[in-house]
Amino acid sequence: MVTIKASYTVIPNQPTPKGRLWLSGSDQFTRPGHTPLVYIYKPKQNHEYSMERMMNTLSKILVHYYPIAGRLSLSKNGGMEVECNAKGVTLLEAETTKRLEDYGDFSPSEPIKELLPTIDYTQPIEELPLLFVQLTRFHDGQNLAIGVALSHPLGDGQAWIPFINLWAKVARGDTLEPHEMPFLDRTILKFEFPHQTPPPHFDHQELKPMPLILGKNDNIGEKKKKTTAALLKLTSKQVEMLKDKANHEQTRKGSRPFTRYEAVVAHIWRCASKARELDEKQPTLVRFNVDFRNRLNPPLPRNYFGNALAVTVTPTCEIGEIISNPLSYAAQKIREANERLTNEYIRSQMNVIVGKEQLDAIRGFFLGKGENLSTIFAGSPNLHITSWIGMPAYEADFGWGKPVFVGLGYVCPFDRAIITLGPEGDGSVVVVMHFQVIHMQLFKKFFYEDILFTSRL
Repeated sequence: MVTIKASYTVIPNQPTPKGRLWLSGSDQFTRPGHTPLVYIYKPKQNHEYSMERMMNTLSKILVHYYPIAGRLSLSKNGGMEVECNAKGVTLLEAETTKRLEDYGDFSPSEPIKELLPTIDYTQPIEELPLLFVQLTRFHDGQNLAIGVALSHPLGDGQAWIPFINLWAKVARGDTLEPHEMPFLDRTILKFEFPHQTPPPHFDHQELKPMPLILGKNDNIGEKKKKTTAALLKLTSKQVEMLKDKANHEQTRKGSRPFTRYEAVVAHIWRCASKARELDEKQPTLVRFNVDFRNRLNPPLPRNYFGNALAVTVTPTCEIGEIISNPLSYAAQKIREANERLTNEYIRSQMNVIVGKEQLDAIRGFFLGKGENLSTIFAGSPNLHITSWIGMPAYEADFGWGKPVFVGLGYVCPFDRAIITLGPEGDGSVVVVMHFQVIHMQLFKKFFYEDILFTSRL
């Protein structure tokens, strides 16, 4: 059981700019909620645990990241924006009667939620802090957890993780360098095309409804099925096995070798397709986001703080194709989805996202009803993939050493895989698989069996 001992409102320790911060199309393409992450620390020696230090250093870093201390609001056209008003963030001090080992491998679950801030979404969104932090001391008095709830419209993982890392750096007593400062002006992502230059036309299949289970007219039944989560670890050797298998089967002459990401995602897609035991003619696709910071022309500035994600989908395939063809077949579909996201395509997608239909949906969210494009159901017979491979999540050392675990704090209500690097930094990979309960055991069976089979080839 977790007990909240104290709650603090932390504001920037210096005056900060006031006014409204424009949010881009990528910012609008999110739910106006928070992403919960949990950091687990196992200090190797006695450490100084000072709530006052955590508060003071958070107030310092908020001066540089002052929009975080603001609140979401609606603009005149119905989109989201941030009111930079320095109302502050919420910092909770907590303790639990449980020990570290009581939480198992920290895979997303109901018990893990105890280590995360509880947010009351019945109150107006405009009143909610954009950052909640909960510091929990375990019963043994030595180990710690930091649960953070991060406003998604304010930033993606590539924005929030550096913020956490810089807060940790300040907490260690180090000085921030000028090159570490965030770039906050999002108007650089205003993608309106000049009137005399019509925007390029793209079909934008990624913004359309995805395949349904054969014989069904909706996905209501799939949405009702319970999901669970499991941490599936791949050693660096197993990752190389998958890459070698995909590239050994690569038949196109002169093509680039498949990457670690392409091989692992292809493997997950094949295992999910097998585990669901659907008709071989069942259409399926994979949906995933891609960081476009370096895909635009010109690229976004260094340390851009905000969302910079474009969504893409693979070509629709039949499950029989994914299962019966070599791993390279699925990997190639992943590559095609990735390569679709050119500078022109991304700009076009952002213009569609900030159209009237999306903005009306955002307004509905603030009124407590409706869905926006970001809530498209990506569950069975499809799959949503999220990659955290490029995020330095394990650099958040507050003076207690690096975390031994960083992960999502809840079970997704649809089939989704999150791919992260292992905490050891040895090339291993962890797949956090959110999958329907009725299919999870089969998925795990195929996940490791297929790799074992690969090693015998």
